[in-house]
Amino acid sequence: MPAYDAYDGTRLAYHLRGEGEPLVVLPGGPMRAGAYLGDLGGLAARRRLVLLDLRGTGDSALPADPATYRCDRLVDDVEALREHLGLDRMDVLAHSAGGSLALLYAARHPQRIARLALITATPWALGMPATAEDRLAAARLREDEPWFADAFPAFEAWLTGRGDFDPAFLPFFHGRWDARAQAHADAEEEQTNEAAADVYGSEGAYDPPATRAALARLTAPVLVLAGGLDGGPRPDLARRVTEAVPHAEFAVQEGAGHYPWLDDPDGFTARVGDFFAR
Repeated sequence: MPAYDAYDGTRLAYHLRGEGEPLVVLPGGPMRAGAYLGDLGGLAARRRLVLLDLRGTGDSALPADPATYRCDRLVDDVEALREHLGLDRMDVLAHSAGGSLALLYAARHPQRIARLALITATPWALGMPATAEDRLAAARLREDEPWFADAFPAFEAWLTGRGDFDPAFLPFFHGRWDARAQAHADAEEEQTNEAAADVYGSEGAYDPPATRAALARLTAPVLVLAGGLDGGPRPDLARRVTEAVPHAEFAVQEGAGHYPWLDDPDGFTARVGDFFAR
């Protein structure tokens, strides 16, 4: 298992899958180990995936200072990975909460990004969170699913602060609630550092005006990919990222939830693989 030392001496691990030019992959969660990404629906057949385990997750060590879990402070870990890999510029794919980390990295190091793909990434770093209304509107698109009647009340209660997290509503995060999606969801708890997740977006992590101003210098092409059934972000929210990031294009993978490589691997690989092959 390859690893490198971060700026504070924390040993960080990453996992390699596939062949070809490296594609650095930043996981979401927040603070979920990169194992959940698998081979990104077969994207490893086209690129050598460099799946980072953020500090305190997966095979990476726990830092001495838990405050370093904050998203803006993780930017230095990404930069240390680039230096370790010996890349002058790198292609980056970021999923979900990892999208905010990627945006902060691009704002601080715009010259180091060759191409950037933001996959179902809620743009917290730009001051645009997904709201409860967004998530409920997306959930209502699933009212014909056999599990909807049992799942929706629990989901609504959780989002409105009247209930706790309930595995019953996990189908809303997937375009297809099949055996593969269920196994993927079952692994989430053991893959996530919950204490670190609480710090990730804590006070001071984001400065949206400063990030927007800095991103104006970004010359790299950016792909913003939304899932047609995803509530966080919904396609309309994801599209707004293209207003803040130059040279950005927007795409929707219809029928996909928050993990589009599970819902339609071939479609996902074709769209994202073609973007990085240009």
